[in-house]
Amino acid sequence: MIDSGALRVIKAISDEGSFTAAAAVLGLTQPAVSQMVRRLEQRTGTALVEKAGRSVRLTEAGQVLARYAESVLSAIEAAEDEVSAIAGLRAGRVRLMAFPSSSASLVPRALVKLRERHPGVQVSFVEAEPRESITALRNGDCDVVVAFSYAGMPPTREEELDGLVVYKLMDEDMKVALPPTHPLATTDVVDLKDLAEDPWIAGCPKCRGHLVQMAHKAGFSPDVAFETEDYTAVLGFVSQGLGVALLPDLILREASNPNVVPVATKQESTRSIHVVSTPDLERVPAVKAAIAALIDAAADAGWRIDESDPDSNETEQPVPAT
Repeated sequence: MIDSGALRVIKAISDEGSFTAAAAVLGLTQPAVSQMVRRLEQRTGTALVEKAGRSVRLTEAGQVLARYAESVLSAIEAAEDEVSAIAGLRAGRVRLMAFPSSSASLVPRALVKLRERHPGVQVSFVEAEPRESITALRNGDCDVVVAFSYAGMPPTREEELDGLVVYKLMDEDMKVALPPTHPLATTDVVDLKDLAEDPWIAGCPKCRGHLVQMAHKAGFSPDVAFETEDYTAVLGFVSQGLGVALLPDLILREASNPNVVPVATKQESTRSIHVVSTPDLERVPAVKAAIAALIDAAADAGWRIDESDPDSNETEQPVPAT
């Protein structure tokens, strides 16, 4: 019933004492001010202004509107300033979720880039595996997700990416981590079936599922002796000769252990890493900037393989999890 333009007119009339003076202050014509007052009186169902000689004064109802106008208009201006800051990346918030091995490598690089480019943007970060993070994204509990998928492993229902915006960052090889004393530590390529008798160290449920899948393809069931989602702990177990592990190249490069020997596998084993958001969230400047920082961080490290650009005018097609 009452819009901000009408409130500005009422406040100007209260301050200036006439339609003509109010029009001059607002940069309007006197007939335009009169029309706005008449329209507002029709909407409110009562007189708001009365003539007082050559000037005008507000009725009781008009005085009520003038009294509220100052706080309402101040709130609108504050909201406009805040939205303008967010749109201009002088402010804003991004809620990021990423899986553990990326938080030890890719994520810190990206956050530094984002801070250098847009110091006013605030980022909150939570570590989570793809199943939890994709669910959180769909539920509105985060804005950007860094997730992964294994070649040949269909995504779970929670990990489905249909309807989401996906930028593929990289494909990385999986390698076997061996202690230096292992008989196969000096070979260039290991056939997984030659490790059938070794104890294995497994990671998250998804990683363990991939290990089991690869072992079955090689003709054996792995003896999983230890389970931990801490990659540093996995490397520690391997370095002490307690078992072997199938680890992504990203971890072996970023969290290397001098007493762990990474060896390529005869069986092809790859993991894809991607950044995920929603079509609506991607239009938020801070979210778009965070996605760009993740892509650039992957490129700077020589990881980026997908040349699509979130800052281009072309619509990015979702990359399905494989």
